[in-house]
Amino acid sequence: MAEPELLLDSSIRLWVVLPIVFITFFVGIIRHYVTQLLQSDKKVDLEQVSDSQVLLRSRILRENGKYIPRQSFAMRKHYFNNAETGFFKTVKRKVVPKNPMTDSSMMTDMLKGNLTNVLPMIVIGGWINWAFSGFVITKVPFPLTLRFKPMLQRGIDLLSLDASWVSSASWYFLNVFGLRSMYSLILGQDNAADQSRIMQDQMTGAAMAMPPDPNKAFKSEWEALEIVEHKWALENVEDELMSKDLNFGMFFSQDLKAAIF
Repeated sequence: MAEPELLLDSSIRLWVVLPIVFITFFVGIIRHYVTQLLQSDKKVDLEQVSDSQVLLRSRILRENGKYIPRQSFAMRKHYFNNAETGFFKTVKRKVVPKNPMTDSSMMTDMLKGNLTNVLPMIVIGGWINWAFSGFVITKVPFPLTLRFKPMLQRGIDLLSLDASWVSSASWYFLNVFGLRSMYSLILGQDNAADQSRIMQDQMTGAAMAMPPDPNKAFKSEWEALEIVEHKWALENVEDELMSKDLNFGMFFSQDLKAAIF
């Protein structure tokens, strides 16, 4: 015998579902502008910018070197890859990893991130769990296994309840990570309200804390440029242009009409 279908009061939509959505959305908007107010200007390392521009120039030479004469290509390649005076051979950068325990700016940025991201999520989530505890508010349109009950039915301990039903506390966390498209539409792609992007940045923060080694980048770029051979793509462009049947009558007629009118 099938279990009877659970019927929800229509007032739950007005007094539980929509308030949680609005609260989560406006908290994300406020978080975005507070983060912008507390955001400090990052110092730009001129040496790092110079190295990135050199790598970019070398990559452009590898990709578009066929559109310049062989002598011009050889001069640029000599500047980068010469065994004695080449940039990639003579320049050696000293990599100094930053220690977050001694760098006050990194500690301040971490404190601001916890203040604007983690603390509001804990406070608002605890308040919603207290104010709207015990509500079953919606149901996902597909069946789920019992493994999803702790995730979708937080705050409701009913073994007989189907796993497809969603509690109010779980609905809040679904909105926290599900409103990213609305934030991107209103605030733009690079916004501080997207909690999933913020958590992803925090997870990869340890890897990004140590700057990349420019010496390894120089070595790999030297190897990539060393094997490139120049093949001028414009060698016979004059003959190819003259061999085509060019019809200039259409252009002359358009110029004549423009001059008349």
